Amino acid sequence: MKRAMLLFSSLCGLVFCTPGLALCSDLGYYAQAIQGHVKILLARRPIEQLLVESKITPALKERLQLVLEIRDFASHELDLPENDSYRSYADIQRAAVVTNVIAAKEFSLQPLIWCFPFAGCVSYRGYYDPRKAESFAAGLRDQGYETDLYGVSAYSTLGWFDDPVLNTFIDWPEAALAGQIFHELAHQQLYVKDDSSFNEAFAEVVEAEGVKRWLARQGQAPAADAMEEQERRQAFVALLLQTRHDLEVLYASGKSLQVMRAEKKAVFSLLRQRYQLLRDETWQGYSGFDRWFERPVNNARLAAVATYHDRKPSFLALLQRTDGDLSRFYEEAAALAKRTRAERDEILAELAKAQ
Repeated sequence: MKRAMLLFSSLCGLVFCTPGLALCSDLGYYAQAIQGHVKILLARRPIEQLLVESKITPALKERLQLVLEIRDFASHELDLPENDSYRSYADIQRAAVVTNVIAAKEFSLQPLIWCFPFAGCVSYRGYYDPRKAESFAAGLRDQGYETDLYGVSAYSTLGWFDDPVLNTFIDWPEAALAGQIFHELAHQQLYVKDDSSFNEAFAEVVEAEGVKRWLARQGQAPAADAMEEQERRQAFVALLLQTRHDLEVLYASGKSLQVMRAEKKAVFSLLRQRYQLLRDETWQGYSGFDRWFERPVNNARLAAVATYHDRKPSFLALLQRTDGDLSRFYEEAAALAKRTRAERDEILAELAKAQ
């Protein structure tokens, strides 16, 4: 209980004791964030202790042993932070740790931005209770915004706390499990306030490179399967980015609202047609991305895609420029992070041209 109070006090300090921030108008949101995160921290158990002391299923034991191997690989082979993050496990008894809300206007692909202590400004707002997320999203829709709600399997506290592995992703395929851990540790390695596209692209490249190296150590067969899945994912993301570009052109055209609404509908219809062609012909029926279309396709969905992928080619080029040396890659990325946003964007744009 003493540990719980210390954790609660620390979190309260982040929210209520930060001078110069006008937070009092949104105390309910911060209260649910504190309560939700404290529950997760209290539920975690050291994996090594679970393996020795607990009566866990053989399947869970095998996965937890794999997590420890992945975690050691992350620090020893990928030069990611060596700490106690992802060396503990928590079963939170639900399928997603938080539900994120993203919002954008009817004729814009720029997401609504929210600002928080330490994390800075980001393009999403997370809730531990899905009902509260839906209530908040409904209020945004009443104001004319398009919204997207999606469950998140993990998040990083950027090293402030020792984040646990969760039941929400413990049973993922090996490559995805490793990628999740590498991605979240990458945020601990480098994080720039108020620049989500930089942070996510950096973490995506670290994740992809880490998974490639991890699977190479396991043998060629699983690596080949993972590469095929990665190629499909790249093709799907390219399709979404093309749709995003088509909408950007439309929204900048100056056409009447009525015409833009009709053409916007046609662009989304074309996206589905292009996807079906990709799935049925190029992928010979592989339907792994069908679930993406289960939620409404709108501006908010495509705004989120850009956050994760717009800067990825730049970081891939930077990794190539450093000859795959991750320590040098981290150093150069950290040097970029110290520049102004305008300088950083200019350099990243030049790097992308070389990719």
